[in-house]
Amino acid sequence: MSSEIKANLTSEMKAAMKAKEKERLTVIRSMLAAIKQVEVDNQTTVDDDAEILPILDKMLKQRRDSQQQYMDAGRPELAEQEAFEMTVIQSFLPSPLTEDEISGLIDEAVAQTGAASMQDMGKVMGLLKPKMQGRADMAEVSKLIKAKLA
Repeated sequence: MSSEIKANLTSEMKAAMKAKEKERLTVIRSMLAAIKQVEVDNQTTVDDDAEILPILDKMLKQRRDSQQQYMDAGRPELAEQEAFEMTVIQSFLPSPLTEDEISGLIDEAVAQTGAASMQDMGKVMGLLKPKMQGRADMAEVSKLIKAKLA
């Protein structure tokens, strides 16, 4: 199976080179490097969007954490850079889910797994993660599930 995201990243990298968009090019190259790193580490080829989404999702989470740390440290220029990088990464991810969609998927997963307490949280997360990867902040989803099961 061929990855649409990987092909899109490669073509966008070429476009950024031609347009001399250095900042955007750097972020795209870092995404391709992260995918390549996973390929090297696992000695496989990542050709499936389902394998690429967690990689980009992790990068997005790292940027979000860094941005928060820079804001707390009073470094707005560095926080802006992280925000820019988050915007570029998000442009390659599927469209984010709305709060209503997230809530609906959680309700559906809770009903499907028969989850009744916090001990069933893993089952619910296991069911939701593939559906929501790259489309929702899984930390927020986790909080919503905890609230529902508490």
